[in-house]
Amino acid sequence: MDKQALIYVAGHTGMVGSAIVRKLKNEGYDNLLMISSEDLDLRSQSEVDDFIYDYRPKYVFLAAAKVGGIHANNTLRAEFYYDNIMIQTNVIHSAFRHGVTKLLNLGSSCVYPKMAAQPISEEALLTGALEETNESYAIAKIAGIKMCDAYRDQYGCNFISVMPTNLYGPNDSYDLHHCHVLPALFRKFIEAAAKDAEYVEIWGSGKPRREFMHVDDMADAALFLMKNYDDAGHINVGTGKDISILELAQLLKQITGFTGIFKHDLTKPDGMMRKRLDVSRINQLGWKASIGLKEGLVDLYNQIRSQFKVYI
Repeated sequence: MDKQALIYVAGHTGMVGSAIVRKLKNEGYDNLLMISSEDLDLRSQSEVDDFIYDYRPKYVFLAAAKVGGIHANNTLRAEFYYDNIMIQTNVIHSAFRHGVTKLLNLGSSCVYPKMAAQPISEEALLTGALEETNESYAIAKIAGIKMCDAYRDQYGCNFISVMPTNLYGPNDSYDLHHCHVLPALFRKFIEAAAKDAEYVEIWGSGKPRREFMHVDDMADAALFLMKNYDDAGHINVGTGKDISILELAQLLKQITGFTGIFKHDLTKPDGMMRKRLDVSRINQLGWKASIGLKEGLVDLYNQIRSQFKVYI
């Protein structure tokens, strides 16, 4: 990648987009194109097309998306379909129309079937039914993968898709109605520790196992793949290690100093019982995650604990 070339980071204020911006700047890529959602509605085909035409970026990191946890996915299904399909369709099509050299499309591991064999390989895509609680988001993201492949096949576009595991880190959402499991639990434990609360509520049984990767590792992988990966299809990015939700809760209890007990709300869904990615393909290319889970969580705790004082 030419360090002088213009690079557009779509979704630069989000957790992944902001991490990509940090990584690019740290590596000497300073010619970055960023614009807020107030100034550019990525769901508008005409606005996106005019924007890409006017600026002509050479590289695009497509990290913009409507995201959320189980509750948000279950209650905002229409928005998750519409917003995500429109955002990725407009950016990908305009990138083709106006000669973007390479585009990296950020997907999600929820695209894989609910009963996929573990660890989940790239070949598992579209081999079974999806997890119902995030089906709308998954279908939208599958459409983005297939769109990149179609534009590669028909027009020769160097558009690649990346499937990250569950991510955490700076600039995540901690809205308990819409966020993912790790930030939701982190906020609960920080507030409970500050209040010396009797218990922390955990959704579901705590038995599901999930893989968690620091977003700075994801940003490192994104730049690595932009430089080194030009193949059709998508590629997994993760740590290759998983942990149960109960084990995660115990780790967060230790980090935050919470002294109470756990209460399980069994009326809430567990989602997929296990989700761990097969990361052998990206490992064989020469990339591996480097931030350990406890290390990353301790660092994140030191960054975010003060922001929850407004809730206490």
